[in-house]
Amino acid sequence: MTAVRPHAARRALIAGAAAIAALAASAAVTPAFADSWPAKPITLIVPFPAGGTTDVLARALADKLQQSLGQPVIVESKPGAGATLGADYVAKAKPDGYTLLVGAVHHTIASSVYKRLPYDFQKDFVPITGIAMVPNVLVVNAAATPARSVAELVAMIKAQPGGMTYGSNGNGTAQHLIGTQFQNATGTVLLHVPYKGSGPLATDLLGGQIQMSFDTVTPVLPHIKAGKLRALAVTTARRSSALPDVPTLEEAGLKGFDIGTWFGVLAPAATPKDLVARLNTEMVKIIQSADFRQRMLDIGAEPTGGTSAQLAQQIRDETARFGKLVKAANVTIE
Repeated sequence: MTAVRPHAARRALIAGAAAIAALAASAAVTPAFADSWPAKPITLIVPFPAGGTTDVLARALADKLQQSLGQPVIVESKPGAGATLGADYVAKAKPDGYTLLVGAVHHTIASSVYKRLPYDFQKDFVPITGIAMVPNVLVVNAAATPARSVAELVAMIKAQPGGMTYGSNGNGTAQHLIGTQFQNATGTVLLHVPYKGSGPLATDLLGGQIQMSFDTVTPVLPHIKAGKLRALAVTTARRSSALPDVPTLEEAGLKGFDIGTWFGVLAPAATPKDLVARLNTEMVKIIQSADFRQRMLDIGAEPTGGTSAQLAQQIRDETARFGKLVKAANVTIE
């Protein structure tokens, strides 16, 4: 038997005690942290430029959230690559509840459209809650495009194959996929012009640089009301409460269209469960309030809310659904 020297035994005892203390401290970190959170400003990352629907919803939520949490809530834009640059930034952020993503349906589509992504949308994020669902709408420049119905527009496009353009707020977004589906359903050819977001897209649409878009209702609604843009159809199964006189694409004769844009908040995957629960509680309370609901309805959005598990299930379902649509439409991006 090998003898253990007194000083070696003492070192082992100290090391053991230190390990036990470290484990105890580690076990206490999460609740202690949750109790003191938030201790500094929170940042909502919007993966599009300012002025689009994501930005508008994020700012509406931030206004109320900073009141309930007692800390500033900053909205920061990180646009590019069909909303995937901002998502990648949050996926790699510290999971401490201070950096969150305002995500959307685009991210479930990007999972299938992009051959390689630097993150996994289902594995690298934990959903917090949905914010709202916003219908997409086919609009044309009222001064430059005389079409007053989908049938008239289709006839115009067929008369000049490849000569008309539609804009989207990025490759691999809902608008891009809707445009592809529209062409397949009508047997037409359009030139796709991707933008970094709805703001620059609307500028070019109003200026006549492009003829049409399938953007969400929110950024185009004021221009529709002003008569600068003409709404021909919404892309969801039901009409929009903000545009009750505008038919659906299904009503206009195109079968199988039911794509709207949902928006929600997500955190990095390793964010403590109690922080996710706290964020969910605070946000759902805001989203379900009467004044926030009215604010959403005024901009053509339908507030949602709900649990983290519900948004996670929606993401799983829509990733599978859009995977099939992307494959059928043969849309891929390197």
